[in-house]
Amino acid sequence: MIRSTRPHNSNKFGPRRGVAAAEFAVCLPVMVLLLTGMIETCSMVFLKQSLAVAAYEGAHTAVKPNATTADVRATCQSILADRRINDADIQVTPAEISGLAPGEYMTIRITAPSNSNGVLPLRFFRGVTIDASAVVMKEL
Repeated sequence: MIRSTRPHNSNKFGPRRGVAAAEFAVCLPVMVLLLTGMIETCSMVFLKQSLAVAAYEGAHTAVKPNATTADVRATCQSILADRRINDADIQVTPAEISGLAPGEYMTIRITAPSNSNGVLPLRFFRGVTIDASAVVMKEL
């Protein structure tokens, strides 16, 4: 008869008991920090893209015949509202585009603070102002 040298009730993992729990306790905070950082970064990329789309669409409205600065602002504000962008500032240069001659340039610049547009209460981008602009030429 063959007998095992190991007792029947012993732990087959031996001295490694609890190592997984210790590794998890060390790695969890790092993983949570990475995850929240990625979420916040993606939120800021979305904010930048939303501002760029709003500026582009405002510029698209600005080149239409008989367009006014109010029309441009309304178009930009509509897109920003659809994307839930808060506290955005829309600047149109020159201030009144209805009097521009063909061939003159106009700039639509939109800025928004990161503090009021983040997803998480933790702010990795605290105090940063994100902006986007579009420059177009008035046509016939």
